[in-house]
Amino acid sequence: MKRRRIRKRHQHQFFLCQKTYRRALIDLIEADPVRMRALRCVQALNLPQCYIAAGFIRNLVWDALHKYSSSTLNDIDVVFYDHEDTSTEREQYLEQLLQKTMPEMTWQVRNQARMHEKHQDPPYASTLDAMRFWPEKETAIAVRLDMNQRCEVIAAFGVQSLFELKLSHNPARPWQVFQQRLDDKQWLTHWPKLTVTTQCSVAAKPIEHE
Repeated sequence: MKRRRIRKRHQHQFFLCQKTYRRALIDLIEADPVRMRALRCVQALNLPQCYIAAGFIRNLVWDALHKYSSSTLNDIDVVFYDHEDTSTEREQYLEQLLQKTMPEMTWQVRNQARMHEKHQDPPYASTLDAMRFWPEKETAIAVRLDMNQRCEVIAAFGVQSLFELKLSHNPARPWQVFQQRLDDKQWLTHWPKLTVTTQCSVAAKPIEHE
């Protein structure tokens, strides 16, 4: 009984911590006018389960924790889920629309309802489910604007490790893929405070929006 109470207390503390980090993340996004403009552009597409993910969030937090004066935003990754039309032509059309709206940015749009084929996974059930298979846990965080124009965050593995400056291999993807991305992206050079973690633990339960 005592062990059960301790476990429940730890779970409660974990979720309190997650909520604090999520609030900090939302504050960072809302303070960034370029990112807020991008979120409004994506919201206007009215796509199902549509978010901006990956470096849009990850780089913002790492830059803030490294006290860089401006945030790194090389490109914008838009993800959505629609099994009724999984054509790449649709994705290209959406990229062109966004490029016209914010031509200073490089846009990538991917329908997660088809991405399981590329990675030879079972079909994904949702955008959030697809994120559980991304190579780094800290990349698997996404944001969108709700109907009240407030930021809504989803995370396949929570957001705490992102704020702890961890770069965690997701065991759902091969280690070689993770290592190749480390080499290609040069994350450890640009953000030297990062720590690579390689624990092969079971994936955490996806954390829905606030």
